[in-house]
Amino acid sequence: MITPSRIPIIVLTGFLGSGKTTLLNRLLTDGIKTAVIINEFGSTPVDQDLLKDQSIPMTVLSGGCLCCQIKGTLAPTLKNLWMAWNGAAEKPFARLIIEASGVASPEPLLDTLLREPWIAKRYALQQTIATLAIPSACTQLDRHAEARAQVAWADALLLTHADWAEDSQIAELSTHLKTLAPTTPTMVATLDSFDAAGLLSVGPLPLRRLPSEASSPEHNFRSLSLYLDHAPNLPHLQSVLQALLARYPDELLRIKGIVYSPEPTEAWAIHAAAGRLYPPVNLPIRADQDRCGRLIFIARSGLEQLAKELSISLRPSLGQNAIRLN
Repeated sequence: MITPSRIPIIVLTGFLGSGKTTLLNRLLTDGIKTAVIINEFGSTPVDQDLLKDQSIPMTVLSGGCLCCQIKGTLAPTLKNLWMAWNGAAEKPFARLIIEASGVASPEPLLDTLLREPWIAKRYALQQTIATLAIPSACTQLDRHAEARAQVAWADALLLTHADWAEDSQIAELSTHLKTLAPTTPTMVATLDSFDAAGLLSVGPLPLRRLPSEASSPEHNFRSLSLYLDHAPNLPHLQSVLQALLARYPDELLRIKGIVYSPEPTEAWAIHAAAGRLYPPVNLPIRADQDRCGRLIFIARSGLEQLAKELSISLRPSLGQNAIRLN
């Protein structure tokens, strides 16, 4: 049971490009004062710039996954947040949402929340939600143990990108989930339809499994950060990215970032996953932005060749040290 002295936590998981940040944006519109921790696999964080509400207490943990490389940063972050919350006469937030990296297994994160005595006394795990992009979910579940773990540990599943899905893909995913998570509540979200209240009404589970104390997982993912000192031509950039997705359908798993146009009032969010480049999304311009475009590429292999192709295709937009491999 969640008591007033324990801060409720919602954990968002889901494989790369499945809609976690979109879900987070929608949850932040429900009027509840919320603090956010965002974990990004790449060393160059961009997800925080994709949040519509920039006034919330927010911490970004980048450069690895909470399940392995930077697991040790979560506990002190939670302690600092609680100290700020406890010392404030007017509480700055009423809940905490943690958005995990798309390649993170939830087990080590949940291990910290449930097994660390200091944290467990002050925070209450309310719910773990996993997002699955219907068009690509079956392939990701078949290929990646991290995706299967995200489903296995979820209290609720949110099936996304229904607008892009075919009936056969919906049916195939339903068959997968009957095996992987037969009793887990499942909802479907489209661009125009999403029931946040219904999703959050699921859980907490009356009996929650404790994660195993196994060693941290080994990842076979790498990231490339691309810095655009000069505004690219957007159609040309889209053409370059689409060509890369076509040439590396199995290796290149995710592209995300922000680019700026020559006009001072325009910025665009760029998203690609599972071979699909999505239409750019216009973002509001904020005074504190440096107008340096950033794109993050997450891949299983081949980043060195990808870096060479990007340096040639986007040369006019690049400055010194524009490409960094992680």
